[in-house]
Formats: sequence, structure tokens, C-alpha cells
Amino acid sequence: MESIITAILPAQAIFGIELIDKVDFWELVARFTFNMFVVFIAVRWLYYPRTKRKDYLFTYIVISSVIFLLCFLLDNVKLQLGFALGLFAIFGIIRYRTDAIPIKEMTYLFLVIGVSVINALANKKISYAELLFTNFIILILCFLMEHIFMLKHESTKNILYEKIDLIRSGRRAELIQDLEERTGLKINRVEVGRINFLRDTVKISIFYYEDDQEAIFHQDDYASRGDDDD
Repeated sequence: MESIITAILPAQAIFGIELIDKVDFWELVARFTFNMFVVFIAVRWLYYPRTKRKDYLFTYIVISSVIFLLCFLLDNVKLQLGFALGLFAIFGIIRYRTDAIPIKEMTYLFLVIGVSVINALANKKISYAELLFTNFIILILCFLMEHIFMLKHESTKNILYEKIDLIRSGRRAELIQDLEERTGLKINRVEVGRINFLRDTVKISIFYYEDDQEAIFHQDDYASRGDDDD
């Protein structure tokens, strides 16, 4: 393959930039492939089967690819301090104006970013054995937490509830029974949030184990609608 690319793209420079650097190019391909292999196992085979969230699956893979390529390419460029600070300041003002990310999804986001940075910036002082151990120990920890120590995945939904008389501590069993009849879910526990006495409504978070449900409901978090009803 390398000889074919060399024959098609001979070593030459255009505007002072090499058309192809065979050493750096194949190192980029090898590292990117390995990084995608690790990230794909983490988010597709460990995270996705538990949550079924395709939006986060897409986000994790794309962010991992961009972070890896950004770190790998910038690592080979000697940037002046002022330019580097300005570049990262630009990325700092870019933010996702979406709902708050749940703690588990935020952890996986940190995982894919951390793995991508490690694989992109690992230099010759780090052996392949150390790099492989670092990646696979992360995968093993995720596997143990998902399938061994956390046998049941607890999901949550936020509901706007109108029977505020049932939120009293002595009527908690009636509250759970009413919520189960309405939602069709076997509820594990509930948390009472903000109460609006003007409209006789209360925000309630219900928690349930997905493994115990006969049907899995799509995530429809009331909090994503903001505080328009307040």
C-alpha cells in the first residue's frame, strides 16, 4: 500500500508543504484506527446497549474523532503561546446550548475525550504496552461498572403532577401507585421537586429500573421544556 501511494503521490512540495509525509501519515492512520476501536467498544458495546441513546452515540464518536485529530495535528506544530491561547479561547466560547447532560453521559463524554487525547499525544517515551494497558484498563473498568457492579440501570423521568395532596409523606404509597397506573412503569422511588401552589402542580422525578419494565419508553424529560410553566 505504501509503495502504491508513493507511486501515485511522489514526494514533492506544493507551496512549501509536502504532499505526503509517509511516516507521519501512517502513524496518523494507525493511531486513529486504534483510537476509534477503543472508543467504539466503549460507546457502542458498553454504553449504548444500556441506554439506547443514539444522539449521544453520534456525539461521542464525532467528538472523539475531532479531539484526536486536533490534538495529533497541533502536537506537530510549534505554536506561539499567544496564538495557542487565542485558539483555545475560541473553542472555549463554543458551547452546547442544550439540556444539562446527565452525570453518566458526562462521564462517557470525559472518557472519549480523555482517551482521544491520550492516544493522540502519546510520544516515544510511552511504550506500546503502556498505551495498550491504559486504553484497555479503561474499557475493563467500564465493563465491570456496567455489567458487574451495576446490574440494573436506573432511569429517571421528570413529570408535572397535579395531585399535590399526595406528596405528603404519609401518602407516598398512594402517590407511587397513582404514578404507576398512569405511566405503566414499576417505580422504584420518587423525588418531589418544586411546588406551584398557584396552579396546584408539582414537579416529580420518578426512578425505575429499565430491566424490570415490559416496555421501554423514550426519554421525554419535562425539564427539557424549561420553566415555561412556572
